[in-house]
Amino acid sequence: MESPSFWDNQEKARQIIAQVKPLNGLLNPYDELTKSAGDLMALAELCDEDPSLEAELDQELASVQKRLDDFALRAMLAGPQDASSAFVKIQAGGGGTEACDWAQMLVRMYTRWAERHGYTAELIDELRNEEAGIRSATLHIQGDYAYGYLQGETGVHRLVRISPFDANKRRHTSLVAVDVTPDIEGTINIEIRDDDLERETFRSGGPGGQHQNKTESGVRFRHLPTGITAESRNERSQHKNAAVALSLLKAKLYMIEEQKQRAQVEKAYDEKGEVSFGYQSRNYVLQPYTLVKDVRTDMQTPQAQAVLDGEIDDFIQAYLRHKTEKEHRK
Repeated sequence: MESPSFWDNQEKARQIIAQVKPLNGLLNPYDELTKSAGDLMALAELCDEDPSLEAELDQELASVQKRLDDFALRAMLAGPQDASSAFVKIQAGGGGTEACDWAQMLVRMYTRWAERHGYTAELIDELRNEEAGIRSATLHIQGDYAYGYLQGETGVHRLVRISPFDANKRRHTSLVAVDVTPDIEGTINIEIRDDDLERETFRSGGPGGQHQNKTESGVRFRHLPTGITAESRNERSQHKNAAVALSLLKAKLYMIEEQKQRAQVEKAYDEKGEVSFGYQSRNYVLQPYTLVKDVRTDMQTPQAQAVLDGEIDDFIQAYLRHKTEKEHRK
């Protein structure tokens, strides 16, 4: 970066800056913690001479402990794409309108989580259900380590509640699949031959006014060798939808390659995934009691409404620790 010719190739320069940023996200806090450890030692020695400083020492200890915990969590994100932004696809399973409403609730949950952490959450694709809710949606959550934090959200999310759509007020179970993939644009080179790509346009039918409904602005790409598809319909411009859809397709192809290399696949749920009872990764119970429990880590909380408002950090941390422990045992 200090080279005089660094900016001669601006695209490559931006990629290098993007690679350096997450590295500094680890190195800078490490240096600061090392300095803080020295300061704490010095303050502890002063406390031996002046006990009135013990309250200040306790306060500093608590502050450093919090930073150390945050650093330990960040250090778990060592995957090749953990520092990337993320695409979060939400797909309603069986259950009709009830499942579609649950899918809408999950869109809100991840959007609120992103806002709490200073990320940008953009709805780039949405297929609405006629009565209520959505059949599917894709969020683009932009910011450092968004994928690293959210990767454990992949799976089937099961909701148990009294249905607001049931006149008899019966309890219903709804299933929604969540699929999280990294936004690899600009960080890895996925080559797609033109001969391997099939492009289809369609009327979006989504929000955005008459322009979207009357013109074929939606774009769907199919990768012929794998059968993988990706689409975008929310932009008014067909060109922009094509760019978004191609980025999504590259992200999906990257995931396939990464899974092959690691030879360790945690089932990802996409259009072909099974969204059924027995495959859930997390249960959300609102009736007859409130409890959210992750079946992989046993992390649970009775604060279901807080979770639905985006407070999912405990589940994210529990999954990362669980994943790290599994890798260490191997």
